[in-house]
Amino acid sequence: MLVFNKPDSFGYSINNYFFTGENQPAQKRMFYALFFTIFTIIALGIDSVFFTKHYFDARQITNLLAIVYFSLFFFASNSHLRKLMFVMVFLSYIGELIFCKWLAMYAYRSNDIPLYVPFGHAIVYASGYVFSESSWAIKNEKGLRTFFAVFFIALFLSVGVFLKDIFSMLFGVLFFLLLKRKRWQNLYYFIALCVIFIELVGTFFGCWKWVPKIFGTISAVNPPMGAVFFYAGGDVLLAKIVAVWENKKLKTIL
Repeated sequence: MLVFNKPDSFGYSINNYFFTGENQPAQKRMFYALFFTIFTIIALGIDSVFFTKHYFDARQITNLLAIVYFSLFFFASNSHLRKLMFVMVFLSYIGELIFCKWLAMYAYRSNDIPLYVPFGHAIVYASGYVFSESSWAIKNEKGLRTFFAVFFIALFLSVGVFLKDIFSMLFGVLFFLLLKRKRWQNLYYFIALCVIFIELVGTFFGCWKWVPKIFGTISAVNPPMGAVFFYAGGDVLLAKIVAVWENKKLKTIL
């Protein structure tokens, strides 16, 4: 068993090396958060149906790119974000097993869950987190909160009315109920924007596809905007896990 609270233990050394980094420059994190958009297009383009048909199955390249990018982002982050990213990899894989394999809400172009997916989820989360923690976002917190609320209400209603995406309307309501419980934190809005971007890119390239009837009855488009609710719910669980992790460490120090 690894022991993390004894200075001479192997577990303590691992924790000290991988989960510290308070002095990392914020500019570095912002660079990886911004470049996330370009990286997503390149990585998912390589794993696309078009690339596979016309060249070769390059999924292993995308897997490698995701792990490398995750590592660079991870070591550019502070202690708290590193823990969030680390836990997110495992939490998102469990989510994939539930929503993809068990509930069959969507499917990847192959039967397996790609290795890059859980690392990609962590990159998406970290990007939204960095955006929400930026000085600009904090300075304009109230204005952004109003803008985001109007934007997402319009988005959920638009896809519901014009595209018959009932799934997004229903889970859009749940998304706002969750936000209300979390005191309308802009963090969840920023993460939702990153999720929407990666969902649009991924489905455009055919890396994955959502079923037209979620749970066999609720109509949805590909991709449904209401999917952000599941990411937001996962983010709440993620924050609780990391909070327990950090509280245990604090109690040990005290």
